[in-house]
Amino acid sequence: MEETTTPAPETAGKDFIREIVEEDLRSGKRTTVATRFPPEPNGYLHIGHAKSICLNFGVAREYGGTCNLRFDDTNPLKEDVEYVDAIEADVRWLGFDWHGMYYASDYFERLYGFAEELIRRGSAFVCDLTADEVRATRGTLTEPGKNSPYRDRPVGENLDLFRRMRAGEFADGSRTLRAKIDMASPNINLRDPALYRIRKATHHRTGDDWCIYPMYDYAHALSDWIEGITHSLCTLEFEDHRPLYDWCLLALGLENRPQQIEFARLAITYTLLSKRRLLHLVTGGHVRGWDDPRMPTIAGLRRRGFTPEAIRDFADRIGLAKRDSVVDVALLEHCLREDLNRRAPRGMAVLDPLKVVLTNWPEGRVEELEAVNNPEDPAAGVRKVAFGRELLIERDDFREVPPPKYHRLSPGNEVRLRWGFIVRCEEVVKDTEGNVVELRCTYDPTTRSGGEGAARKVKGTIHWVSATHAVPAEVRLYDRLFTKEDPNDAPDGQDWLSNLNPASLEVRQGFVEPALAAAPAGAFFQFERLGYFSADPDSAPGKPVFNRSVGLRDSWARIEKKARPA
Repeated sequence: MEETTTPAPETAGKDFIREIVEEDLRSGKRTTVATRFPPEPNGYLHIGHAKSICLNFGVAREYGGTCNLRFDDTNPLKEDVEYVDAIEADVRWLGFDWHGMYYASDYFERLYGFAEELIRRGSAFVCDLTADEVRATRGTLTEPGKNSPYRDRPVGENLDLFRRMRAGEFADGSRTLRAKIDMASPNINLRDPALYRIRKATHHRTGDDWCIYPMYDYAHALSDWIEGITHSLCTLEFEDHRPLYDWCLLALGLENRPQQIEFARLAITYTLLSKRRLLHLVTGGHVRGWDDPRMPTIAGLRRRGFTPEAIRDFADRIGLAKRDSVVDVALLEHCLREDLNRRAPRGMAVLDPLKVVLTNWPEGRVEELEAVNNPEDPAAGVRKVAFGRELLIERDDFREVPPPKYHRLSPGNEVRLRWGFIVRCEEVVKDTEGNVVELRCTYDPTTRSGGEGAARKVKGTIHWVSATHAVPAEVRLYDRLFTKEDPNDAPDGQDWLSNLNPASLEVRQGFVEPALAAAPAGAFFQFERLGYFSADPDSAPGKPVFNRSVGLRDSWARIEKKARPA
């Protein structure tokens, strides 16, 4: 695994891609900027795609250019309309809109015409070798490949065979159209790569109109050219493909060619961003779908409670690099905390309730206490919280035998109830098995928050809800999906699935104050002392469901503090 990095926000200078773009504009090489975000519709987008989305749309926006959304839909066996719809929604949710939305399938006829032109130019041929035979003759990194015995077919024969391929005359896998480049090239991608393969499968847009489909590298380069893309921004694994990208354009004699520029793809600790692995998690039932809040998909992050602002901030902070590195997941969590701390309304919830009875509080009496909605935002105002004789507190906020420096509730000890009064524990009630089931306390009526006696100090403050007014709620406590920083680091004889975290989800039946009960899906809150939470789409009237987005502790802030010079 690469060394984990701790990137800081970029405050001076521009990244290397923006430097290239600016130089191209300054020199007159380009008069406009046109980018594209070109996902394959074979899965949901993840946080790595978010980095690319922010880059492509951001560069276009900054330099007064355009950015297209294009689906590179060249493999009908793996593509689905569900993925198309999800990708559109994700891009919009992140805060971007496209100049035009296109599909590689829009260009199938033109791409086919380009292929025939390559054949006429002597730059492509129909090959009868099977996939296994092609692999066997490709050579190695140290040995050249061997020419196909069909490489020197006459142009007329190649055109005839290619047209018959299109007509559906041949079986899947029996023939390909290959580029005629150089089987001795040190770059294996240039050893006569396939441009078209036979695939008799129904396409989600073109139906059964086609039974041959262009390969990704070929379709990608020419789709960029058709759309007038100036800067084709790709992740680093496409660096070795750039010569093929350029060859497809040069072999056809096309002018105003786009420039492919590569940047390091995103890698995050405790996270896998392989679309194949994510699909396996979904189909294998290890998660509850593409939008499971434990998934690094944009849909999963959204359902967990991440905001588009936090994700865009994260993308800005990690910046762009020319070599691969690994980002600490704590930075992503830090970006969310920073955003939600400023914007999230506060509320109180109890996840593991313990009953408290205020013995000196009159039975039946209810008072409304005033609670601040967000200390970081005075404009957020205040709300009323019901307070009565019976309350619920967190079980962890009581210890019958408190450890040293324990400043919460214990026999004879006082704490302040958030926005309320100071209370003292007078009696502990247990069941027949010795479990604590109730605390009997007294309150000091002079210590109401905001009142004259509020200045009396005690060391601890705990949260609570009214037992009479609180609403039952399901609370899902999410943790990291994997137990290791590098999920691929599996013991001998095991695979990456062995690193799945069995405690990645804990479901609690808790209680929330009434103001939280009708929260719409996606609404976010800080549950005081517990963390940041988001209302889940599974919520129903009277049955709210909340997901923990992130806890209150900020390990990234501690990392940054340690990194600062003394």
